[in-house]
Amino acid sequence: MNNLIFSLNATLPVFLLMIFGYLLNKIGYIDDKAAAWMDKFVFKIALPALLFVDLADQDFKGTWNGKFVLFCFLVTIISIGVISVFSVICVKEKGKRGEFIQGAYRSSAALLGLAFIHSIYGDASSGMGPLMILGSVPLYNIFAVIILMVTAENDCENANKKELIKNTALGILKNPIIIGIVVGLLWSLLRIPKPVVLTGFMNNIAKLATPLGLMSMGASFDIKKALNEIKPALIASFIKLFVLAGIFLPIAVSLGFAGEQIVAILIMLGSATTVSCYIMAKSMGHEGVLSSSIVMMTTFGCSFSLTFWLFILRTFGII
Repeated sequence: MNNLIFSLNATLPVFLLMIFGYLLNKIGYIDDKAAAWMDKFVFKIALPALLFVDLADQDFKGTWNGKFVLFCFLVTIISIGVISVFSVICVKEKGKRGEFIQGAYRSSAALLGLAFIHSIYGDASSGMGPLMILGSVPLYNIFAVIILMVTAENDCENANKKELIKNTALGILKNPIIIGIVVGLLWSLLRIPKPVVLTGFMNNIAKLATPLGLMSMGASFDIKKALNEIKPALIASFIKLFVLAGIFLPIAVSLGFAGEQIVAILIMLGSATTVSCYIMAKSMGHEGVLSSSIVMMTTFGCSFSLTFWLFILRTFGII
């Protein structure tokens, strides 16, 4: 019951912010133009600032565990590859396929993961959360940029492949989220001190990412369009909350991971789809309806799915 209460406290406020944005749109406080501005601000400024803040303060050198980081890295690549192949079968439209893929693999690792680990282990945590972020989040974002660019509806089917590869590479290099991750990692590894003024400024900007992103998603949410995407959204949500964890958690246990390491892997595999999926999809030429549907479903559902997985892990004495 304590796990359920914690999970609900972590996820329902997120879900309610989406509902709040939807209601504000219906009463005319957030129109489509305002929602588009919010999307742009979050994608180009607030979200990169949030990732920078999350990574810059971490002590990656002091908590390094190569085996754990490599496991997170490989599992992320395998998950993306398998889901990409599967998407060809269940999602026929090119643009929606990109949204399906990233919605099914991209977890809210930085936001929900660290809070969840700290809630269970408190000050005794050994830094597996940041290492999980290092092994997965950069890949999440790099592959999301590639997938969304390649599957964008405005791409010509017969476009020159070299030009497409060039544009994709430039898109990755110039992507604000990728830049935020790289700068944050370098800041952490080089132990660059942050002045108090800079810390306060960056923290204030970073705090805007989640509420603005969620409200803009809610304001743009179209129930009729979402109902048309209910099947792929349900499939992607089931993959996100149950399938990946069901496949890779036993492998992680067999490799000797336990305790906080397993909890970090569980968050990577089975937590809610991050709201940045919607922000990136909208910012890179996609409709965003399928992304917002997956985010809403997994945000609500992970309260119960994470409790289920924690119960299983505790029953077998793994955590």
